[in-house]
Amino acid sequence: MIIARQKKRENIVEYVLYMWQVEDLIRGLDFDIDKIEKYVISQFDEDEQTKQAMRMWYESMIETMKNEGVLEKGHIQVLRNVVRELTDLHVRLLRSPFHQDYQQLFDQTMPFLAEYINRAKDKDKSIIEIALEVMYGIWMLRLKKKPISEGTQQAVNKISEFLSTLAYKYHKAETDEDFEI
Repeated sequence: MIIARQKKRENIVEYVLYMWQVEDLIRGLDFDIDKIEKYVISQFDEDEQTKQAMRMWYESMIETMKNEGVLEKGHIQVLRNVVRELTDLHVRLLRSPFHQDYQQLFDQTMPFLAEYINRAKDKDKSIIEIALEVMYGIWMLRLKKKPISEGTQQAVNKISEFLSTLAYKYHKAETDEDFEI
């Protein structure tokens, strides 16, 4: 809850990746709020009122995941909406005469994304969702201390730069009334 709120304000891409991790954490702890309290909430150095708010937030996430049927895989609707917003912004930036820097960066990133696009099982996924999945997959490999090849690391660096730029432009579009698309 605390981290999610901060990431949503500061970097929308990190927010999505963090929330995907929260979904997987909830799944891994069997949708059991007592396990979440023991292994997650209790690790925070917060007062009891904040911990109670965190518990309520996790309970709400559990309920949402159950109601939306994302028990084994998939993402809650609010996160799918954010990915859709990022995808829409991405398309608008590519078409805009004001964002040639973004267009050039995307062109440089596409060769690295092409392999992942070709491997995607769901051909309806947007490029942005695939890029996010690549970053999430690498994050999981790092958590498991699995080796990452030099070629994969090179691709991840470029995809990360691209997503960081998209997140920056998203933040500008949300907060700067003079931001033109």
